[in-house]
Formats: sequence, structure tokens, C-alpha cells
Amino acid sequence: MANGAYNLPNLLTYGRILAVPAIVVCFFFEGRLQSSDMARWSALAIFSIASITDFFDGYIARMWQQQSNIGRMLDPIADKLLVATCLLLLAADTDRTIAGWSLWAAIIILCREILVSGLREYLADLKVSVPVTQLAKWKTAIQLVAIGFLLAGPAGDKVLPYTTQIGLTLLWISAIVTLYTGYDYFKAGLKHVVEG
Repeated sequence: MANGAYNLPNLLTYGRILAVPAIVVCFFFEGRLQSSDMARWSALAIFSIASITDFFDGYIARMWQQQSNIGRMLDPIADKLLVATCLLLLAADTDRTIAGWSLWAAIIILCREILVSGLREYLADLKVSVPVTQLAKWKTAIQLVAIGFLLAGPAGDKVLPYTTQIGLTLLWISAIVTLYTGYDYFKAGLKHVVEG
């Protein structure tokens, strides 16, 4: 059952997907969207564990030769669900952690993820694979670190000054890298779209 649906790498991916509603519950624990210090630290703890599994599921799958089709499908979905949910919560929370011009960084990230997913799905029908680049992996890492700082937000500012500002700066860096990697994917896939 090395390539089965219930091997360890896939269980880590399922855990990352389950972390998404758990993070939402942290922000709605009092029955309304709020971002108390407790909510933020709880969400950050869940998010951090989920982010660590993003590294380990792929590493373990390769090391133990437990790669599977369901893992290849769900891994990027889990990443996108985690990132998108956190960005939306942080834009809507009572502290407005992501607001003003910083909303554009979040919009760039979300739009790129949707567009690249659509392109990948189209290319998959053509039996064309677009591999994940090293820069795209760095993009994901920067996104996760940025969101970690932003989840801590005002609660984190009390412990480490400028926590929120560090998160917003990293979010913009991530958005710029996101644009670049998105352009790379479209450049690689465009010839197949045009020929199709």
C-alpha cells in the first residue's frame, strides 16, 4: 500500500486540509469574526504545523518512494486552500490586518493561484506537464512565512515590534515573485494553448 491513499505523506496532506477549517474556527470562536490575541496565537500554531507538513509530505513521499496520484493532486490544492483562507480572514478580521494597498498583494496572489490552476488543468487534458520550479517553491515558502507574521499581527506586535509590518513586506515580496512565476508558467504553457 506504498502508493495508497492512506500512506504517511497523504495523511499529512489531509491534515493540512483539515487545518483550514480549524484556523477559521479560531477567528470565529466567539460566534463572530474577531481577532483576539488568543485567536491569533491559536491560528498561528495550527498554521505553523500545517506549513511544516507541506515540506515533510513531499520529502517523505520522495524518500520512502510513496508518491501517489492523489498526493500529487491534493498537495497543491491543500496549499492553495490554506493560503487563500488565511488571506481572506486577514482581510476581513476586526483588525483589518491586510487593508488598503496591501489588499492588492493578496489579490495578486489569489488571482495567480486561480489562473495557474486553470492552466494546469487545461494542460493536463493535453497530457502536458508543467513542472514546479525552484522559484515557485520559494514563492510558497515566502507566502507561508508572510502569513505566519500576519496571523500573529497585533498580538505579535506586543512581543516583537513591527511583526505586522514584516508580514506585509513579505506579502508584497511574495506577490512580486508570484507575478514572475505566474508569467513563467504562462510562457511555458502558452504555446500548447495556442496550438490547441
